[in-house]
Parts: sequence; structure tokens; C-alpha cells
Amino acid sequence: MSHKHDLIIIGAGPGGYVAALRAAQLGARVAVVEKGHLGGTCLNRGCIPSKALLTAAELMHSFKHAAPNWGITCTGEVAYDWPRIQKHKDRVLRQNRAGIRNLFKGRKVEVVEGAAAFEGPGRIKVTGKAGKPVQLTADRIILATGTEPSRIAGWPDDPRLVCTSDEAVHWADLPRRLMIVGGGVIGCEFACMMQPFGVDVTVVEMLPALLPGLDAELGAGLEKIFKQRGIACHTDVKVEDLATGSAGLTAKLSNGKRIEVDRILVATGRRPNTADLGLDAAGIKTNGKGFIPVDETMRTNIEGHYCIGDVNGQCLLAHAASAHGIAAAENALGEGRPFDKPIPSAVYTFPEIGAVGMTEQEADQRGVPVSIGRFPLSHLGKAMASQHTDGFVKVLRHRESDELLGVHVLGHNATEIIAVAGALLHQKVKLHEMAEIVFAHPTISEAVKEAAEDAIGLGLHLPPRKVIRAEAMMA
Repeated sequence: MSHKHDLIIIGAGPGGYVAALRAAQLGARVAVVEKGHLGGTCLNRGCIPSKALLTAAELMHSFKHAAPNWGITCTGEVAYDWPRIQKHKDRVLRQNRAGIRNLFKGRKVEVVEGAAAFEGPGRIKVTGKAGKPVQLTADRIILATGTEPSRIAGWPDDPRLVCTSDEAVHWADLPRRLMIVGGGVIGCEFACMMQPFGVDVTVVEMLPALLPGLDAELGAGLEKIFKQRGIACHTDVKVEDLATGSAGLTAKLSNGKRIEVDRILVATGRRPNTADLGLDAAGIKTNGKGFIPVDETMRTNIEGHYCIGDVNGQCLLAHAASAHGIAAAENALGEGRPFDKPIPSAVYTFPEIGAVGMTEQEADQRGVPVSIGRFPLSHLGKAMASQHTDGFVKVLRHRESDELLGVHVLGHNATEIIAVAGALLHQKVKLHEMAEIVFAHPTISEAVKEAAEDAIGLGLHLPPRKVIRAEAMMA
């Protein structure tokens, strides 16, 4: 049996389900094909489950380290119930899946369960767990199949020894000693998550700093905090050999160290879910890594066929996928425009990290003349009062045009604060305009204004900058 729709979306993650809702809102007959749970990686194996676990970890950290400084005493030992923490996480996932299904029902979006593969342009075969394959046809198709964690060839595939974030968010128990291979966003979040529960954590990153891809000061600042907490960080280091034994795993590092652990979490990146889609049948091209290139409207090389989120390789973030999804749905239905919006990054360590726009390293590489403003959170009254003084705000300004280029935040609630910076960057504001905004007091977000003032030499809550006058230099 063949079913005709206006639009077919393959994948119901944060890109696919949002695209479906927007397309249905515009009046299209929409079908969504999903072989797993609604919500994709973000809801089921990534963003949401990890935040449920991180919230519990931060509470443990606060009880152990911050409560005494606030004058809060706990009689008896502060303990945790890991199965109960996992039950809370699972309940949140079920609630969110049900929410997506209800949204689909309200917009009359059809859900087709099974694995999708192209039979030709605009023609999809869906193979479910039981029954005959279903043929779907549409003039417009959006691919939203996401990515999966990369694994290291030759390493044990027993998830009790070596696993990825897919398995780690659902661990039934915790290891005593954990090595995290990869110091990017996922690796740093899991390091922060595990350490408060008494896990001995080691992070190994082959590049020179944690959080490669973000502004270098963010990774350096977080590494300093990690080391203060007893999280071992080995940067510019590789795992040269891995051996299993009765005591667990022994990793030989390129710096000569040997580390024994009970479990390894591989967090070295992600690869696109494109291998089984039958893209050749539709004529859709991929790049050398399997990602699907798109233009500024999210269109692939085939008319009417779009690709959003992780799988197009532009930005592997859930909120980017949702934004792509809206753009693709609107462009597919003739009501869109090119997508060109700043995408913020959010790292849910504690303290958190938020970043949007150009980094200092990118400015140097491109030869962009910048002035940089910084403000430490330790200077804020709210940070002192709440004892969240770790971190800073860093602002990049184009030295000639005065345009805001980037904002980078390490500190409490940074993932919320960065939304302000993203809005200002989207509006292409000037730094003098940004510095004039009135921020509520006392807040952590005041540091954004303070850093903006520092970037134009007008900061009041920092020591005055030393000015070297040209006349004196000439004399």
C-alpha cells in the first residue's frame, strides 16, 4: 500500500518533530518516520537524560562542598540512591515522548514506525518490526536522521567495560574508576556528572585543551576547576594501548602513564546516520564523512529534498536542528528564506558554559581586528552572595565597526545568560549599544554588560586600563 503526503520527514528528533509541527501548522499533510522512540537522541540518549543526572550530581556537589560555607549543616552522611535517580530520569523521558505524540495528534501528523530507505526521489519504503513494508510518496522530503556516537575500532565492545554516552545515561550502576576518552562537551559533562557520586574520573583529550572548538579560555578555565576537584585531565595526550584484565582495564597513554580503570566512556565525536537510507537511489550526495551537504535553505543537491540537524554536519546541537527544521519546512512549502542565525553553544558542567559567535582564535585566523572585554564573576555582588564566583564573561568587538562578534561565558547559569548574547548578536548590535542596556541588579548576567563596557574602555568596576598616549611614544 502506498500513501501520498505533502511532506515526509525521516526522523523524529528535535529537528524532525519540530519540522513536522511547523509544516502541519502551514497546512501540509505530514508523515514522520521513526524507527525508535520519538524525540531522537536528544530526548532519549542525550540532552534530557544527561541533564536529569547532572542536576542530581550538582546537588550532591553543593551538599558536599558548598553547604558548609553557607552555614548549612547536614547531620549524618549525604548519600544518593542511583536507581531512584535513574527512575526520575526515565519518568521525564516518558513524559516528553508522550508530549510529542500529543502534539502530533493535535496537528494531525501521521507517525509511521519503522526504518526508512529511499526507493527513488520522493519515494520511501518503511520497514517495521512486523508486517509488510509501507510505501510513502511525497514531492518534498526532509532528512532528520541525526548522528550516533563514534566508537574506537579494536576496543572491547562490552558496554560494561567500554561504552558511549548512549549507554552511559542508562547505567544501572556506577564504576569506581572511570576514564573518559574525549574532552569535548560530552566528555566534560560526564566528568562533572560522575565525580560528585564518588567516581574517580580521568579525562584524556588528544588536542591541547578541553572543549576544542570553543574559545580557548573556556576550556582552560574549566580544566583548572576540574583539577581543583580532583578530576585528572590529560590534554595533548592519546590512548596508545588498551588491555583488559581481571582488575578491569589498563590504558597506556602517550605521555607514558598507565591508568587502571573499571570502565571507559568513549566521547570522541559522532558520525552521521546515513548508511542505511538508500541515498544513492534518490541521488542524494554525501561528503567524505557521510554527512549530507545542504545550501542556505537546507536543500540537498536534489530538488524538494532537504536535510536538517546533525546529519547535515553544520552544527551538531539539538537547538540547531530545531531551527533547521523550521527553516526547511518553510522553504519546502514555499514560505521560507535562507537560514542565517547565530547558534549558541551550551555546556552543562557546573559551572556552566555558554558561547555564541566568533572566538578569539577564529578572529586571529581570519585577521579580524578585535578588542576584547572581560569581567570576572568574582567581582559581582550576586556571585559573592550566592558563592558562584568561578568564571568570567568575555566579549569580542570589531575594533573598526564596533559590531558585537562573540560572547563567551563560564559561570553559574551561563546556558541561560547566553540567550541574551545570542539575541544581541542576531540583531547585529554595536558594542556601545550593548553597553547601554540596563541589566537587573544583582544578577550574574550583569557581567555581560560589564564585559561590553570593558571592551570599549568604559568599565567602571575594573581597575582603569593603562593608556599609552601617542605623543609620549613619539617623544
